[in-house]
Amino acid sequence: MTTIELTQGDITTFSADAIANAANSRLAGGGGVDGAIHRAGGPSIMEECRKIGNCPTGSAVATTAGNLPARFVFHTVGPVYSGNPRDAELLRSCYTRCMELCREHGARTIAFPSISTGVYGYPIKEAASIALTAIKDFTGKYPDEVERVTFVLFGEANYEAFVAAQE
Repeated sequence: MTTIELTQGDITTFSADAIANAANSRLAGGGGVDGAIHRAGGPSIMEECRKIGNCPTGSAVATTAGNLPARFVFHTVGPVYSGNPRDAELLRSCYTRCMELCREHGARTIAFPSISTGVYGYPIKEAASIALTAIKDFTGKYPDEVERVTFVLFGEANYEAFVAAQE
């Protein structure tokens, strides 16, 4: 049975087997959580990202976690919000693909940020609902694969939106 937790904090200091990163398609580092993960994790993460090259929207790739308190970083590329129904499919796919990478790499715990809700502009209430539903659907199908999924949310507004969506 998978435990789903919500906490407010800094994902770069959170201990888990895997940390999901809200990456860009070039895996080039950047601002927000992506930049923070690259800075805290050190150059080994970027070295592996360069070798991989890119990642399509809605997908995810795995690298080392460098200096982070994790074994892996799962870089996932969320959609830039446009209001198109496809945005929700792509966002859901980000979470599902990261959970699939947990299975592939034997990761029993994973920490997620709120994907696409920063500079990509996804409305937090809608994004929180999509994220939680995607995780619940995956863990319903594979109840013994991942022990703990933690949403490590930056800021009170993000945390409150996830709490509301969970209820």
